[in-house]
Amino acid sequence: MGQGCILAIDQGTTATKVLAVDHEITVQAESNMEVALDNPRPGWVEFDAVSMWDSVKTGIENVVNRGGISAGDIRGIGVTNQRETIVLWDRKTGRPVAPAISWQCKRSTPLCEQVIAAGHVETVRNKTGLFVDGYYSASKIAWLLAQDPELRRGAENGELAVGTVDSWIIWNLTGGREHVTDVTNASRTLLFNIVEGRWDEELLRIWSIPRALLARVNMSSGFFGYTDPSIFGAEIPIMGCIGDSQSALFGQCAFEKGMAKNTYGTAANLDVNIGSSFLLSKHNLQTTIAWGVDGKITYTLEGGVYVAGAVIQWLRDKIGFVKDGAEADEIAMQLEDAGGVYFVPAFVGLGAPHWDSYARGTIIGLSNATSKEQIVRAGLESIAYQVDDVLKAAELDTGEPVKSLRADGGVCQSDFLLQFQADISGTEVVRPRVIDTTALGAAFMAGLGCGFWSGTGEIKKLWQSDRAFHPAMDETQRKVNLHGWQKAVGRSLSWLEKD
Repeated sequence: MGQGCILAIDQGTTATKVLAVDHEITVQAESNMEVALDNPRPGWVEFDAVSMWDSVKTGIENVVNRGGISAGDIRGIGVTNQRETIVLWDRKTGRPVAPAISWQCKRSTPLCEQVIAAGHVETVRNKTGLFVDGYYSASKIAWLLAQDPELRRGAENGELAVGTVDSWIIWNLTGGREHVTDVTNASRTLLFNIVEGRWDEELLRIWSIPRALLARVNMSSGFFGYTDPSIFGAEIPIMGCIGDSQSALFGQCAFEKGMAKNTYGTAANLDVNIGSSFLLSKHNLQTTIAWGVDGKITYTLEGGVYVAGAVIQWLRDKIGFVKDGAEADEIAMQLEDAGGVYFVPAFVGLGAPHWDSYARGTIIGLSNATSKEQIVRAGLESIAYQVDDVLKAAELDTGEPVKSLRADGGVCQSDFLLQFQADISGTEVVRPRVIDTTALGAAFMAGLGCGFWSGTGEIKKLWQSDRAFHPAMDETQRKVNLHGWQKAVGRSLSWLEKD
C-alpha cells in the first residue's frame, strides 16, 4: 500500500465504523457494523459491552480483508467513540460487571438532582465547563456503585476499572494491558478539571467515586499502547484517541481559533474552536476540551441539538410524508418558502441554548392553504434554525462572527439544508469531500502521533471541500424568518407542566 495506512475505529451509538485511510486521505476500505441498544425500562438505555467490542473486532477483520491489508501496512490506529457512555469491568477477568450505560440514559437523574440540591453546580461548572446532568458519565458511575455494595468494595480496592467507550476498546485492543483515555473523553465525565488538566479530588468526592477506578489520561495524539498480537498477528501502535464530536472538528481541519463545524446527524452538534484559553460560556453552551496535541490543550464551545435528522425520520416513519431524505430535499427545493409554517421538533425537549426538557414539538402558522410539502420544508428548515441558535450563542460568547461553518454527518448531503443554513446564518457553509470526518479525525490524531503526516499543515493541504454554500437570502427576509422562528420556539417552551 505504498506508504501504508492508518486504521480508524469509530464506535458510535448505533454503529461501529472502521476505515483504512492512506496518506492522501483516501479511504482504502471500510466497514460499518450496527450496534444494538437495549431499553430495559422507560428512560433507560444500555449496551452489551462485549457485543460492542465484538463489533470492533469484526469491523477490523472486514477492513483488513476487503483492503488486502497486512499488519505491516498499518502504521498506527486511531480510536474515536460515543462520549459519556460508560463501561465497568473486572480488571482480572476483563469482563463487564454491568451493562454499559448510554449517554442517552436518564436513570441517574435523581443523583444529579441531589448534587444540585447540595449546592455543587458552580463548582462543577467552573472546573468542567459543563452542567450537572445525567447526560455525562459521573452520575452513571455513581449510580452503578450505589446499586451493589460489592461493586463499591471492588471499586475501592482497585479490582474494577471504569471507562468511557474508548478506554474499553483500548483495554481490549491491548489485551488488558492499558487502562487509558484521552483529555477529550475525560473532559466529558464531570470528574476532570479541564482548567488544570487532571482528575479532580473535589469532584470525585462530590460524586463518591474512587480514584482507583479511573484511567490514565493522555493527550489525544500519542502512544496509547500496542495491540495484542492475537488481533493482527503483530503489535501495532495505538497512536490517537478522541471523543467523536471533537474528532469531527479535527477531521474538518478546524485547527485555528474561530473555526467551526456542525455535525448533521440524528441529532446535531456544533463546535467552535476557542483556542488555548478556557472560556466559560455565558449563553448556555458547554466548554470542553477540543483536543490535546504536542502537550497543548485546545478548547471548544459546544452546543447540541436533540433533533436534527430525526425530524426527517419522523416525517417518513410517523406521518408518511416522504420516503427518504432525498425526497424531502427534492420537495423543499421545489417550493419558494414554507408558506409561513414553522416546525419546532422539540420531541424530547430543546437542547442548547434553551435547555428546556419540558418543551415539546409544535407546527405553527398553519392555514387552510398549507400543504404537506410546506410542512416537509419547514421540517428541514427547523434543523438550520436550531443550529443557528447555537451558532449565535457561540458568537455572543466569543464576540466574533463565525465566518465559515464546516458541515459533516449524513444529513449534510442535503443541498437544500446547507444552502438554507448559509442563508439564515449569514455565513459560508462548506461540505468536505469526505463526510466521515469523525473517523477521519481519529485517523489524523493517530497519523500525527506516528509521523504518517508531518503536521497539521500537511493535513490542511490534503483536505478537500466538496462544495461551498454562500448566503443568498435578502437581509430583510432573513430577519423576518428568524423573528418567526423565535416566536414559534416561544410557543413550544415549558409546554409540559413541571411536577
